[in-house]
Amino acid sequence: MISKMDIQNSMIQAVETVRKENPMAGSITNTVTINFVANAQLAVGGSAAMVYLPDEGEFLAKNGGATYINVGTLLPVYEDTLPHTAKILQEMKKPWVLDPVAVGIGSLRTQLLRQFKEYKPTVIRGNASEILALAGLWGLDGGTKLSNVRGVDSMDSVSAARNAAIALARWTGGAVAVSGETDLITDGSVVVLSHGGSHFMEKITGAGCALGGVIAVYATAASPFIAALTGTAVFNLAGSRAEKKVEGPGSFQVHFLNELYKASAEDIANNPFEIEEA
Repeated sequence: MISKMDIQNSMIQAVETVRKENPMAGSITNTVTINFVANAQLAVGGSAAMVYLPDEGEFLAKNGGATYINVGTLLPVYEDTLPHTAKILQEMKKPWVLDPVAVGIGSLRTQLLRQFKEYKPTVIRGNASEILALAGLWGLDGGTKLSNVRGVDSMDSVSAARNAAIALARWTGGAVAVSGETDLITDGSVVVLSHGGSHFMEKITGAGCALGGVIAVYATAASPFIAALTGTAVFNLAGSRAEKKVEGPGSFQVHFLNELYKASAEDIANNPFEIEEA
C-alpha cells in the first residue's frame, strides 16, 4: 500500500505545479454555481472557462488541461454538448471530472449519466446518495435504485457509499471522491478518509460543485487519486480555517475563497487523513 509520505509529497507537487503553470480547467457546470466554481479554480491557481455549446465543449476538450462536467441544471443544448465533449475527452485521453448532481431526477439527466459510463470519467465527485445511485445506474456493485435519491441532498452516510465508490473507481480506472462530514477518496485499491471542513459548507450553494472544479484543476498536474485527494484536502483545510473567522454563511464564502488562495502546499498535504485498503 502506498505510504502516507508518498501521498503527501505527490500532493505538494500537484499544488506547486498548478500555482506555477496556471492550467486551464474549463467547465460545463451548474448555472446556479458558475461564479463560485470559477472563483475557487482561480483561488487555487488554475484558469477557468465556463461554456454551454457543443463546439465550445469540443474546444475545451481539445485545448484545456482538464474539463469539469456537472449535470446540476441541465439546458436542452446539453443533450448534445455533454456526450460530445465526454467522447472527445476520452478519445484524446484528457482528464475530466464528473459531478452526477441529482442523479435519477428526470429522463434527460438519467440518459446522459448512463451514457457517461462508456466514457469513463477520470474522477467522479458526489455526495453519498449520488455515488450510490450512479453505481446503481451503471449496474455496479454497491449501487442502489435511483428512487432512493432526493434532489441534491444526500440521504446516505459516506460509509454507506464506500463499496459503490470502490466499484466506480475500478470501472473507470480513475478515482472517486465522496463528500460528507468525513470525505472518502478512493482509486479502487486504496481508500483515504479526509477530515476538516465546516458546517457552513451546507449553508452555501455550490461547495460541492466548486470542489469538482478544483479537482479538475489538480487533474491537470496529478493522477486522478492525488487530484481528488488534494482538492478535497484544500477544501477541508480552507473550510475549517474560514469557520473560525465568521459568524454566518455569507462571510464564510468570502473567507473560504481567501483561505483557498492562502493555503500552502505543505499545509494542504498535512491536512488530517487516514489510509485504508479498499
